[in-house]
Amino acid sequence: MELHERLSGVKDSTTFLEFARALAEDKAANSDRWENTTIEAFLEGAIAWAQDSDFGLNQGSTPSNPWQQFAVFLYCGKIYE
Repeated sequence: MELHERLSGVKDSTTFLEFARALAEDKAANSDRWENTTIEAFLEGAIAWAQDSDFGLNQGSTPSNPWQQFAVFLYCGKIYE
């Protein structure tokens, strides 16, 4: 399963940690496919996404699932410029 596909399955602390583990494994295996490869750039990308999208609310995220919302925040640290 692709990393972005795992996001839809995040619903609680257990599935959030499974996603976070998969994200770490993806970084180890596919660092060349990451937009933001340093911790500073990763956090800047995640923060920029959160600010630009109102923490995903402008993209259809629902605040009723904060575990998924934070998983998307982490995922966007990988891809968002």
